[in-house]
Amino acid sequence: MEYALFLGCTVPARARNYELSTRRVAEALGIRLVDLDGSVCCGFPIKSVHYESFLLTAARNLILAEEKGLDICALCSACTSVLTEVNKELGENEELRKKVLRKLGIRKKFRFSNSIRVKHFARILYEDVGIDKIKSKIQKDLEPLKISAHYGCHYLKPSDIYDNFDNAEHPKSLDELIETTGAVPVDYENKNLCCGAGTLAMDENISFSMANKKLRSIKDAGADAISLICPFCSVMYDNNQPTIESKFSEEYNLPVLYYPQLLGLALGMNKKELGFNMNRVKVAPLLEKLKQ
Repeated sequence: MEYALFLGCTVPARARNYELSTRRVAEALGIRLVDLDGSVCCGFPIKSVHYESFLLTAARNLILAEEKGLDICALCSACTSVLTEVNKELGENEELRKKVLRKLGIRKKFRFSNSIRVKHFARILYEDVGIDKIKSKIQKDLEPLKISAHYGCHYLKPSDIYDNFDNAEHPKSLDELIETTGAVPVDYENKNLCCGAGTLAMDENISFSMANKKLRSIKDAGADAISLICPFCSVMYDNNQPTIESKFSEEYNLPVLYYPQLLGLALGMNKKELGFNMNRVKVAPLLEKLKQ
């Protein structure tokens, strides 16, 4: 299995532990990730401001992958959503496709969704690697751990562009991936709520209030940690958890692990390989439960 790795903007700047653990897990599972040299922002931040620029920006990244003849593996849920949406639109709309290629000064024909696909790394693990193969690679059972999954907004929505691969209202794929490690998935109230990151730049009080509501629900459900698959969701729950605790007079101390970090533990990797030193909320109590 070989994919063009699209890192986007947030991962290299604020989630190096996500990238590091993803590369290590991919290697262990026989996935080859090829760096997408020359890639730019996916276009998400300008979608509501200038739609044409948004299309051109996303299309440039898709073209780079199609030139390599590789499907795209993305780590950010918003990047995955944007690139999937534009890939589908340009693959189906010939007139728009010609216009975009002309604007980019490209004469060569590109087929977009008729040639390549865009997938989140978690979906690659779930569909292309498969639960059974992952289970066969497990070296350390994480049974003592109780983990709550946070799906976020863009991993499954809009569902039509993802071919409804999971139920957007009652998702299960991330919970099943957590279960493959031996950890116990813990359900909780308000599971499908947004992390709040979408309003952070406009009104942090609303943003922090939304994140606090979910942190409280997860804590009340008895989870030892949160597992997620989006860098900006991690900014809310991990980076901003101390701020939220102070603001709402709470004490959560909930470690926030990217799913590849959790899976990496089960694959027998150590905390340095998985970048736990870069997690804001200390992971030591969690590792102590595993006597690692």
